[in-house]
Amino acid sequence: MQLTIETEREDDGRWIAEIMELAGVMAYGTTREDAVSRAKALALRVVAERMEQGEPAANATTIRFAAA
Repeated sequence: MQLTIETEREDDGRWIAEIMELAGVMAYGTTREDAVSRAKALALRVVAERMEQGEPAANATTIRFAAA
């Protein structure tokens, strides 16, 4: 499973990182790296929850993150 991360800097200076393949998985940070790190952690939590529930993400044996 490859997950794409898109980042953007907000007008107030904060960064937002979004995982495109997982609806609603986005996180803010004070730096780009902080936002990306938070988004990756949230994505892993979402995938783990889906695996526990027996949803399709349960087939993910490898997870890779790629910057968009």
